[in-house]
Amino acid sequence: MSPRTKPPAVVAELGRPETPEETAARKAQNSANHRNRQTVNNLVYSLIATVALVVVIVLIVPRGNPTASAPPVDYAAVAQQAQGSEPDRLLVPELPSGWKSNSAELRTKTSDKVDAWYIGLLTPKGQYIGIVQGFGANDSWVADQVNRARISGTRDIGGVKWDVYDNRAGSDVGNVAYALVATAGTSTVVVFGTASDDEFTTVASSLAGQLHDLGSPTPGGK
Repeated sequence: MSPRTKPPAVVAELGRPETPEETAARKAQNSANHRNRQTVNNLVYSLIATVALVVVIVLIVPRGNPTASAPPVDYAAVAQQAQGSEPDRLLVPELPSGWKSNSAELRTKTSDKVDAWYIGLLTPKGQYIGIVQGFGANDSWVADQVNRARISGTRDIGGVKWDVYDNRAGSDVGNVAYALVATAGTSTVVVFGTASDDEFTTVASSLAGQLHDLGSPTPGGK
């Protein structure tokens, strides 16, 4: 007696057994759904792995301390190397401890055709003062250095009379909140920045003797 063949199961949605074509279509759809789920899962796993890798890199790569100060620039040494290249001796202020420089350079081949020796200083109070010594400068150059401000008076510091440009009450003054300008020899010297009067006095005083050595300092530009 031959074994009885099991009748095909009735599919609830159809209310009858599936045809071979319907069975093949259902299996094909199930396979497609499975592949789609696998693709989505793989994308999720890849994203998780990428994020984890980024986190690891951020944790292990050494980073500078944003509060750490950069090494000070030896502006005296920079000036020594450049001395003799301009008609006047480059000014080198001697400042008390607590002052440091973050920049020093002799600027040549400039767009305004005025060579200039620049020193950037950070004061003990955390403010900025820049010294720029222009050689053969004109009034237009001075106006650019003081951000087109108007003269507000004069100050005598160390026997040198300076024109004063006080922009502290203005807006958008940038680094030129205050400036002092004097001329000696072929040099026009601008001391500018955001510091207090006493810190400007310290810098101007440190330049006074050198300005006298250049010859008969006078206030302002030429």
